[in-house]
Amino acid sequence: MHYLCSDAGKLALAEVAGYRLDSRSLIADIDSARTRFGDRAAVVVETVMLRRKAAAKFADASDWLFTDEALQQATAGPVARHRARRLAGATVHDATCSIGTELAALRHSAQFVVGSDIDPVRLAMADHNLAADGAAVPLCRADALRPVTADAVVVVDPARRSASRRRFDPRAYLPPLDRLLEVLSRRAYVVKCSPGVDFAVLRQLGFDGEVEVTSLAGSVREACLWSAGLTEAGVRRRATLLDSAEEITDAQPDDCAVAPAGRWIVDPDGAVVRAGLVRHYAVRHGLWQLDPDIAYLSGDTLPDGVRGFEVLEQLAFNERQLRRALSVRDVGAVEILVRGVDVDPDALRSRLRLRGSAQLSVVVIRLGSGAASRATAFICRPSR
Repeated sequence: MHYLCSDAGKLALAEVAGYRLDSRSLIADIDSARTRFGDRAAVVVETVMLRRKAAAKFADASDWLFTDEALQQATAGPVARHRARRLAGATVHDATCSIGTELAALRHSAQFVVGSDIDPVRLAMADHNLAADGAAVPLCRADALRPVTADAVVVVDPARRSASRRRFDPRAYLPPLDRLLEVLSRRAYVVKCSPGVDFAVLRQLGFDGEVEVTSLAGSVREACLWSAGLTEAGVRRRATLLDSAEEITDAQPDDCAVAPAGRWIVDPDGAVVRAGLVRHYAVRHGLWQLDPDIAYLSGDTLPDGVRGFEVLEQLAFNERQLRRALSVRDVGAVEILVRGVDVDPDALRSRLRLRGSAQLSVVVIRLGSGAASRATAFICRPSR
């Protein structure tokens, strides 16, 4: 790391940044870097490649230092800025600051912010990254299970990977979520979790605050735990859709009807589904459920900015009948969405053997329950 921060290292990084470093040129590029920079070539090439990967998460990481694992876990810039806005004006301690991505957002909105981490290499990277990105932030080496602040809101992002494997049980996080919640039980805290965290396990661990599920660019990015004192009264679940700047909570109405399909079918954002707020979302947008146990919604008007599927035809799901109906419409390319039915969309698309020129979508849904349930296919035109 000291080399990368030196004048010679910066020149090496600038030179290698001009390499293509793609699948065709990688071997030749590494050989060239080795010739130019000797045994330091590997770290220079890795840093340049990590900076390129970081472009998917951050607006500008051209001067930052990363490790591969730290970059994988780093919060995307828009998500970190959203969290920082919720903590505006607070004194905040990022107790697992890693390479500094949360601190970079927090320092612009918090009254005061300090970072700590148990890993000295990541602390050094955070110090470099924050200085490269603006003003420095106070940093110290400390264990997240032994907080070094007293009155600050504690932000923690436990490690959820071991090498290339994910840890799905929150008690297997580093630090373990059960111990973390115990240590922070008398504190205001924010803990980042996997988006697939089991809400029932959270209740078993005694968590009684808000679970916020956040999506960005059409993908669910995280579930975040907010201690009870940091959220609105009565809110236990929140879906935050950063693409549309929309938030849905379980304190909002959920008296949603169940009815046959209207003009449009809507697949709600993954954060809405994951947070269990499909009915609340439906009420807000004047939609209804096709089935009380299925997340697809329907309506006669498509909400602004939402991708929907205009229903052209409804039929009982049968591959032969579906193939015939699509052939009549000269369909050659089809997008297939499935809920509640054991169907592999890719395998079904292959079996349909379509040869036409039109492009449509098929939504396959299980409607009803028990012996009365039926698989139904909707042939649709996507809105975009």
